[in-house]
Amino acid sequence: MCNNRYGNRGFGMRHEHFARHFGENRFFRIPVNIVKNENNYELLIFAPDRAKEDFKISIKGHELTIAYELKNEPDQNRNWIRQEFRKTSFERSFMIDETVDSENIRAEYNNGILQLFLPIIPGSEKPVQEIRIS
Repeated sequence: MCNNRYGNRGFGMRHEHFARHFGENRFFRIPVNIVKNENNYELLIFAPDRAKEDFKISIKGHELTIAYELKNEPDQNRNWIRQEFRKTSFERSFMIDETVDSENIRAEYNNGILQLFLPIIPGSEKPVQEIRIS
């Protein structure tokens, strides 16, 4: 029997980096990349093998929320030998500021990537201010 810092034989381990807890009551934080382009911010959410109709994207105040609700789990009753990934429901929230034109945000879902385009209002960004170290 091997006891390591992750628990007995590594089962039931917890990865703080991804806020993922393995086991029956797990929480998975879906990976997101954010890119700033000249005219917009681009969010790339890695969510393969999902139905685009089950995504819910909403804005309330300055909070952008992206959620996916798994309707049913047809693979749950299968006799798995090994299962290293599963589709799960998720929700991610992001704070956006007044430089984003929230009326014209658009989303696309292609090849397992949910892509959101958040246009930047021209002239709304503050110039970079350099802070000197004393």
